[in-house]
Amino acid sequence: MSRATPSILLTVACSLTIATQTVCAAEAIPLKAFSDGIKHWKNGQDSDGYDAYEAEQVREIADNLLLYQRANGGWPPNFDPLRILTAAERKQIQSRRQRIDTSFDNRATYPEVEYLALAYAHTGDTRYRDAAVRGIDFMLEAQHASGGWPHSYPVEDGYKAQITIVDDVMVGVLRTLRKIAGGAPPFDFLDDERRDRVAAALDLGNRCLLDLQVEVDGQRTGWASQYDRETLEPTTGRSFELPGLISAESAGVLRYLMSFKDPSPEVRQAIRAGVGWLERSKIDGLRIERVPAETVRYKFHTSSHDVVAVEDAEAPPIWARFYEVDTNRPFMANRDGKKVYRLAEVTRERRTGYSWYGTSPAKLLDQEYPAWEAKWGGNE
Repeated sequence: MSRATPSILLTVACSLTIATQTVCAAEAIPLKAFSDGIKHWKNGQDSDGYDAYEAEQVREIADNLLLYQRANGGWPPNFDPLRILTAAERKQIQSRRQRIDTSFDNRATYPEVEYLALAYAHTGDTRYRDAAVRGIDFMLEAQHASGGWPHSYPVEDGYKAQITIVDDVMVGVLRTLRKIAGGAPPFDFLDDERRDRVAAALDLGNRCLLDLQVEVDGQRTGWASQYDRETLEPTTGRSFELPGLISAESAGVLRYLMSFKDPSPEVRQAIRAGVGWLERSKIDGLRIERVPAETVRYKFHTSSHDVVAVEDAEAPPIWARFYEVDTNRPFMANRDGKKVYRLAEVTRERRTGYSWYGTSPAKLLDQEYPAWEAKWGGNE
């Protein structure tokens, strides 16, 4: 066991075959996909010091995933599957099995499905396969008729039922469904009927993703953080997540579209329009930095610093998290729902507990898109 942050990768090697099922003694089982949920779980604790399984302990980690899985096949967000639980904790978690707090928020559910499929390939334990199948069924059931996926399912409360781009909900689910539809290991165990349903859901989801690209004055831009599930118009998420275009997850959508093996003309046009919007939206001359501050414990995180915006002509480009749909002006908001335009107007709790600026589109614009354009630019 360990007392530190869990390792990210398990390195293993496939060694024997039982009937048609390959049992791997050494195939890498990534844990990175759990990092967002683990971070949010730790933020809710007074301390991150706890006993955790080593990455090599695949069965123990997979058994934790079985324990946390709800009866409907999904998972709640924000837990650490590597944490060593006491008997009392295990009993408490088991008692929550009938809850409907299942979600895709903070990259929940689809990473569990992928890990369990790999754990089945690693161990041959059919409990992991069956749990993965229940998770796949949950993802299919959660899809809206429009093709989008909600923040959470089956709850109908407020923003949780709306189509969600933020936190890679749509893209994360679609990437996993694409792996499943392909039929390659570790999803080669799936029956044909389910695989056909997955392929249909994938096609519908891809169609929806293209339809959600926001058009302003006849020009396509980026993607909004959330959309009304009926009208497909940008809508409010949490009180401080007002309707707007979102930069980091738009870059994530573009990376997903750029990964298509044979992108249609429509997909190529969507990519170029989205890249153009990111280019127009970058902010020069502004640096975001952490500064020392008295440690304060808030409900969802501990702040041991503050965050300030500093004018700096030499600063590399950055992007605001949110942009107004009609003006493309960067904005922020507080928990009271009031829109503001300066980081200093955001309360410290939201300044330090939310990322209002970032650089994730930079690599896409500087490296990934040019490489993609070099491949597809002349293939219209």
